[in-house]
Order: sequence, then structure tokens, then C-alpha cells
Amino acid sequence: MSPETGAEAGGRESFEVIPAVDVQDGAVVQLVQGERGTETTYGDPVEAARRWIDAGAQTLHLVDLDGAFEGDRANAGAIDAVIDAVDVPTQLGGGIRTADDAVDLLERGVDRVILGTAAVEDPSIVAEIGADHPDSVVVSLDAKGGEVVVEGWTEGAGISPVEAAERYEDLGAAAILFTNVDVEGQLEGVATDPVRELVAATDVPVIASGGVATLEDVRALADAGATAVVVGSALYEGNFTLEEAQNAAETVE
Repeated sequence: MSPETGAEAGGRESFEVIPAVDVQDGAVVQLVQGERGTETTYGDPVEAARRWIDAGAQTLHLVDLDGAFEGDRANAGAIDAVIDAVDVPTQLGGGIRTADDAVDLLERGVDRVILGTAAVEDPSIVAEIGADHPDSVVVSLDAKGGEVVVEGWTEGAGISPVEAAERYEDLGAAAILFTNVDVEGQLEGVATDPVRELVAATDVPVIASGGVATLEDVRALADAGATAVVVGSALYEGNFTLEEAQNAAETVE
């Protein structure tokens, strides 16, 4: 199932821990603050995807990093291989620049497309895709120093995450993927205040990403109101298991 809002006993919304499968040059990598040259490599994307599904993943977060930096889906073959190999929903970002690109991927079998640069440059693309494919667009709001950044986190967009989230809620975004680039990939913990601000500003589900190092970080993001968290380095490095992370989130009242 895709990461969505769902009521549990006692009225608390469900919370999902989503493993990241970020692909660069055909291999799974994790970057520090999105900087090329900082990557640690973790092998074949299909093997990684199967590993997380075996561990209990209900959704996979796929990113074509070369596409994010260069605007061209250089790892399309590797991503297609993952989609063919798995039987859980996927959300895919990186290099999706047009509505046609997004629709092609949705018809190919991706459950949700993640739009960052394309949505910032042309917000109407969110409504355009959603018209025929409801609940299919996740808008990626990546922030450095409180400003949304695009083009692989290299250019400022001149807008705050809260302002952007309000815009995309009106356009029908299914979810906001919020990545705090200031803490991304460093395994030094999360910053919850920006997440709380987004959750308070919009009714669109917020998926958090960036900086998760411990089970306490997972609990903190759940407590901040996020409906899901994308986790990369901490899972690959064995800081905790996927099951432990999901159980930790479920302890939040």
C-alpha cells in the first residue's frame, strides 16, 4: 500500500517506515547532504529491494539520482528491473520533468511519481497528472536553510516549504515528501520543527526524510505528525532493522 493517512485504534494515524533505494550509475548508494562524491555504495538495486521486502517493507522509495542531477532518467533500466521484481507499491523520483514522463511511469507500474524540480517550475503539472491519475503525485520539497531547493539540491527556489506545501495542497498533491537536506545522510539525527510546521500548515500527508540515525529519530518524526518516514543510510548500515523501526513508531501515542 502506498503511504497514506489511515486511522488506527484510538484515532491515531498509521505510520509507515519506507526503505530508500537510491540509484546512481546502476547501483544503490547513499549520499551525504545530496553531494556527489560522498556516496557509499550498497550493491544491486533489485537485491536491495528484495531485501527490504523480505524484511517487511510495504512500500519502496526509488530515486534515480543521476536523473535528479541531470534531468535525464539515466537509471531507467535499473529502476524498471526493480519494478518488475517487486510486488509492493513503489514511489519514484528523479528526472521526471514532464506530465508525459509521469504518466508513462504510472502506466508502467509505478504507484506514485515524486515531482520536485518539475513541480516547482510548473506547479500546474501536479493538477494535470492528477486529473487522470488521482492520488498519484507526491511533491518533493527538499529544503536547505529553510528554502526549497531543486536541480538535485543545487539551486534555491525562493520559497519556503510551508508556502510550497499550501500551494500543492490546492493543486491536489497526494502527499508531501519533505527532505531536510541540512541533516540528510549524516546519521546525526533529525530536525522535527520543520516537519511540525508542515503538518500544521497543510492537510496533505507529510512523508519525512533526512537524518534518521536512531529509533528515537523515527519516534520523533511520528510524534511530529508525519505519516511516514523514508530511511536510507541507517537501515543499510544496520543501525536498526526495519521491523524495529516500525515497532518504534507504533509506540508513539
